[in-house]
Amino acid sequence: MRSGVAGRWGVFLFWVEVEVEERRASDEPVVAAAGAAGLGGGPAGAERCLFLDRRPGPGPSLASSSSTRNSRACPRPPVFCTPQRPARAAPAGLMRRDVNGVTKSRFEMFSNSDEAVINKKLPKELLLRIFSFLDVVTLCRCAQVSRAWNVLALDGSNWQRIDLFDFQRDIEGRVVENISKRCGGFLRKLSLRGCLGVGDNALRTFAQNCRNIEVLNLNGCTKTTDATCTSLSKFCSKLRHLDLASCTSITNMSLKALSEGCPLLEQLNISWCDQVTKDGIQALVRGCGGLKALFLKGCTQLEDEALKYIGAHCPELVTLNLQTCLQITDEGLITICRGCHKLQSLCASGCSNITDAILNALGQNCPRLRILEVARCSQLTDVGFTTLARNCHELEKMDLEECVQITDSTLIQLSIHCPRLQVLSLSHCELITDDGIRHLGNGACAHDQLEVIELDNCPLITDASLEHLKSCHSLERIELYDCQQITRAGIKRLRTHLPNIKVHAYFAPVTPPPSVGGSRQRFCRCCIIL
Repeated sequence: MRSGVAGRWGVFLFWVEVEVEERRASDEPVVAAAGAAGLGGGPAGAERCLFLDRRPGPGPSLASSSSTRNSRACPRPPVFCTPQRPARAAPAGLMRRDVNGVTKSRFEMFSNSDEAVINKKLPKELLLRIFSFLDVVTLCRCAQVSRAWNVLALDGSNWQRIDLFDFQRDIEGRVVENISKRCGGFLRKLSLRGCLGVGDNALRTFAQNCRNIEVLNLNGCTKTTDATCTSLSKFCSKLRHLDLASCTSITNMSLKALSEGCPLLEQLNISWCDQVTKDGIQALVRGCGGLKALFLKGCTQLEDEALKYIGAHCPELVTLNLQTCLQITDEGLITICRGCHKLQSLCASGCSNITDAILNALGQNCPRLRILEVARCSQLTDVGFTTLARNCHELEKMDLEECVQITDSTLIQLSIHCPRLQVLSLSHCELITDDGIRHLGNGACAHDQLEVIELDNCPLITDASLEHLKSCHSLERIELYDCQQITRAGIKRLRTHLPNIKVHAYFAPVTPPPSVGGSRQRFCRCCIIL
């Protein structure tokens, strides 16, 4: 059965290549596809990114990208696009001779009209089903084969999920408008990440036409303002995931609009939207109580009051990112822990005001915690991590970089109580020694779970630690930058046991000894360079 399916796919793709090549060889006008196909040095045979208007007639009109980097681009505004290349002879394998000795291509033999053999053999419903598995570029190629395939390839049901990140430099607002007109209610997921040319007007048209959209990524669309969120609120009530990261013009007005018109919202990313304050968060959570993931990285105006609103109205919250929210303290995070018992991922890196009270609250209220990132939280100690490890047994990833007070005691507790630990960062934890790594290497997570360990700038780590890690058969990567007691010989011995491991190390000059009466010695190459 499986081999039969593979064989039919092979035949189908073969005919795609045949028909495309022969269309080009015969130098017939090719109807350009609605999509992004082979921009600037893309796969051979792909034409420039062109998007269709929904106008009646034998050939739809086109809105071309403004970029002129591709020499094969057609002048604007074209109705048909003929590839700017000389006609090529059909491949030898595609040529046959009839009884009179006249050479004909295989294409000419069965496709003098749009009714090619494949169109006769396969019903349109099956062809449409096949097209539904193709990506944007391949759909555009198929749309250039014939009028029949153009209709099938550009059917809205094939364009339920569109990602235009690879063409971000060429996407203009009218491209988004044309896509929305063609896809209409079929479109469920659209990514415009990094498309700097898309603004509020285009997104308003999009919202009006694609009212069933569920996932929308506008990350880095810096022209986006509150007007876009107002449009989404008015027309897109089914929206579940929205990414507005780095859309720095977004304010509290956007969050208020979303709370009124998008009650099904489950995931929102407003990282680096630094105009958002507690008032916006308050309005958002009151209307979107089903939020499961909230990314607030770099929202520097947020205070503990905002977290109190989240803890009170978002009991389903699973993921929360508060990286570099510098005003956050224990008070706000404790409220989150008490109100969001389903929390599985918390990032508080850079929140330097938090203490062990947070770790105690997590251990007592969030037993499902899997990911904890608290880099640069220098007030955290072994006491807090001991409570956390003894209560959160599902921990998989921990970023403890620059938690400078932790010692081997933390590693001992993790090795005993956290059998699922996969990624552990201990960079700049200068009190960690070989003994702590030994316990980790003998712990429950070592043999089958631990994949990444970062030990940058841990000056007390020696080759003995590498010996202890030999039993970690799942270990894929280890970071050893500025571990000056690690040698090349030690790394070589580790690789004999773990041949596929990636070891990142830098052998810096030894830091000169401190002067008499000076501070404690530090092993960091930056000191020498500076």
